[in-house]
Amino acid sequence: MIKTILFDVDGVLLSEERYFDASALTVWEMLMSPNYLGLSPEKFVTNPSDAEIKKIRDTVFQHDEVLKWQKSRGLNANWDMIYLSFSHQLIHLLSQIKDYENESISKWCQAPIDREVLVEIGKVLSRYEVKLDFGLFVAEFKRSQAEKQELLGYLNELAREKLGVNAAIFEKGELWSVCQHVCQEWYVGDEHVFASTGRASVQTGKQGFLAKETTLAPKEKIAELFQFLTSRGCTIGIGTGRPELEVIQPFQHLNWLQYFEEQRIVTADDILKAEQELTGLSSLSKPHPFTYIMGLKGKGITAEECLATALPIEQGETVLIVGDSLADLLAARQMGCQFAAILTGLSGKAARAEFEQYQADYIFDSVLDVSTVLR
Repeated sequence: MIKTILFDVDGVLLSEERYFDASALTVWEMLMSPNYLGLSPEKFVTNPSDAEIKKIRDTVFQHDEVLKWQKSRGLNANWDMIYLSFSHQLIHLLSQIKDYENESISKWCQAPIDREVLVEIGKVLSRYEVKLDFGLFVAEFKRSQAEKQELLGYLNELAREKLGVNAAIFEKGELWSVCQHVCQEWYVGDEHVFASTGRASVQTGKQGFLAKETTLAPKEKIAELFQFLTSRGCTIGIGTGRPELEVIQPFQHLNWLQYFEEQRIVTADDILKAEQELTGLSSLSKPHPFTYIMGLKGKGITAEECLATALPIEQGETVLIVGDSLADLLAARQMGCQFAAILTGLSGKAARAEFEQYQADYIFDSVLDVSTVLR
């Protein structure tokens, strides 16, 4: 009998589309804006139309093929996807000037790359004719067997291969933080960016997408689902790669927050906090089960206690994890829990074959179908 149900958010309850838009805009801004690499001499636009956003996303993510490939390798966090895509283009750009700027490239690749360093790199790139090539991403990464967070480390191998330098900087560091901050500017807008990141906007003029969230079923029907589950004695929680602000604010607006205990809403902020406390560990993002373990036990336990949880957990069959990605499924499998795949994520109904291959316990067209598990 199911006693606890833990939901992912993006691709299950709320549409991922605006996140992917913000991700593409982030990569594009860091390449084009004079606040970063400055490849475009034109003034950077902070209020693009939907048509312009689509064009940028189709270019950066190659009609979403790059996103789908990253997800197929178990990478689930938008910030990691952004970092991987931007860093890959940075290495590609530097490879075009390595015969002329080898000393500078060696220097850049041995120290943290922050925004000031990106501006410096951009000034050097401006002396040459360099070209972006987003089509290289899948082809070059396919050569690696790296999965999940290992993909970030594979950037160092590409740097050694394409730049001839013994780089070790392409991990979660300064450059990753720059990518994260730019993404938050796009997603939450000027009004909320300080609350989200603790820093003001670098490029002002962004309204954000928070007020433009799209639910993946009528919001009233999802509320009825939550009410039904709790009325049947189920504890429900959230395990998401979203930051807390981007869960709490939309849930308040949608009138969903009332159905959840605060301690069972686990977000990217909780993961980052744990990673900072537990130095020396690899990423705790999905498919690591940390997010869902904390959602199950509540945020009253410490990160150490969460990691010390024996897997598979006792009575795992009483816990149902509801997600849209392979990363969610792999986390559930490590915990010994049941898993319900929802076909409203990036790949839509085309994801069914993969979920069948991995023997998901349930495969549903909509999150509303979760109610059938208890009927």
